[in-house]
Amino acid sequence: MTYRAKARGCLLGLAAGDALGAPAENLSPAEIRRRWGRLTEIEGGGTDDTEYAIFAASLLVRHGHGLTPALVADAYRTEIIPRVTGPMRGAGFSELGTVEALRRGLEPPLTGLAHSHGWSDGLAMRAAPYGIFCPGDPAEAARLVEQDGMVSGSGEGILGGRAVAGAVAAAMGGASAGDVVLAALSVIPADSWTARNIVRVREVLGRSAADAPGVVEALHEAVVVRHYPWTDVAPEAVALALAAFLAGDGDVEASVTFGVSLGRDADTIGAIAGAVAGAGQGEGGVPRRWAARIGPVTGKCLPVVAGKHVLDVADELARGL
Repeated sequence: MTYRAKARGCLLGLAAGDALGAPAENLSPAEIRRRWGRLTEIEGGGTDDTEYAIFAASLLVRHGHGLTPALVADAYRTEIIPRVTGPMRGAGFSELGTVEALRRGLEPPLTGLAHSHGWSDGLAMRAAPYGIFCPGDPAEAARLVEQDGMVSGSGEGILGGRAVAGAVAAAMGGASAGDVVLAALSVIPADSWTARNIVRVREVLGRSAADAPGVVEALHEAVVVRHYPWTDVAPEAVALALAAFLAGDGDVEASVTFGVSLGRDADTIGAIAGAVAGAGQGEGGVPRRWAARIGPVTGKCLPVVAGKHVLDVADELARGL
């Protein structure tokens, strides 16, 4: 399979997972089952997850392995902030905090430290292009995504992005599902919150089949931060997405539908699971009925990417390999 096909599968899987999970965001698994049984059909468009992934890809196309936090911050200042005339609809806490920090004249890494949302999954949701750009090289994918992450996040938020980029890079290189998760673990500290959560969900699935009664609840018990009012916690979302990828054994549809059934930050969980699975299975692994629902993004959160399609973006990335 060509890198182009894998790149297309990755970003198409991301966009499909984002769109499929969007209506289930912040819902409980029980409420999702009550409304849909199992959520399998895309009802509407995607969210900021897809738009930020497209923006991240544009940074790589321009700067490649020379990307730095200063270049990312400059792109925010010249391409994002001037177009923000009102609320950034659908933007995550970490990105909103970053825009305000940049407006105040701060520079990275302070821009990712000045707000209190450094642990957000905002980097993890857009990390896939870095893995595409470094097929078979999780360490370099993780290094590159950290350059982006230093602008908007810190700590576990950056580690979540590193884990996703590493997983995608391994999948792009043809690794098995189990080895993809090992690659994610290889690029983050073993004693980190993110790594411990990934190990916990892997242990849950090692004890129970993905379709066994109670497995969803067991995954929640292992990693979900129930006392916190928001769901965009990177160590939680990344672990649940990789659990979905393992539960689906790398199949795009199985991974994504399992991921969005977990609720919480369902669009991001679906997007990450779809990106990792799509990188392994390629464009042909994404269900055609889903692919047909993915059109150019509207730019509702990031006007700078309006009109771009993930397949064209994937082709641009693949040309740089």
